[in-house]
Amino acid sequence: MLYLIACAAGPTEYIDDGVRIAQAKGWDVCLILTPSAARWWESRLDELEDLTGHPVRSRYKLPGTRDSLPKCDAMLVAPLSCTSLNKWGAGITDTLALGLPSEGVHMGIPVLAMPYFNQAQAAQPAVPRSIAALRQQGVLYLDGETGYEPHPPRHGDASRFPWERALDAAAQATRPTT
Repeated sequence: MLYLIACAAGPTEYIDDGVRIAQAKGWDVCLILTPSAARWWESRLDELEDLTGHPVRSRYKLPGTRDSLPKCDAMLVAPLSCTSLNKWGAGITDTLALGLPSEGVHMGIPVLAMPYFNQAQAAQPAVPRSIAALRQQGVLYLDGETGYEPHPPRHGDASRFPWERALDAAAQATRPTT
């Protein structure tokens, strides 16, 4: 079971492709979206629920409400926006999409994150601090050759997000060590 957690970044327009690739690799996928990302799919959330076979979540459940998410084997936060990276790195978990991996990594669940933002956003001084904070906690942050390298402003191609690379890393992170 994979929690695919998507922020409001360009590749989320193609999150259905990410789900299909994950399913082709053998994952049962639960999709969690930031509230902003959920707005992008608002009129088509039923398509995503049909595709995954699970409710698509974007908000915390109400107290006393049964959780609709099954236990997961891994969490992949992809695409991770610059805003969500910096909130998560600072310990701000005001959305379900940040709260789940923030707790999960400290519960022994493999948590991976692949960013998608441009070089101007990456130049913010908070970005390297946030990446270091996540790595210090045990999050596998996929950047550079093993993930996604920030693109020049206005030159990103969200349709070419490297889902395969992220999902291969998730599979590797869940393999038993011998």
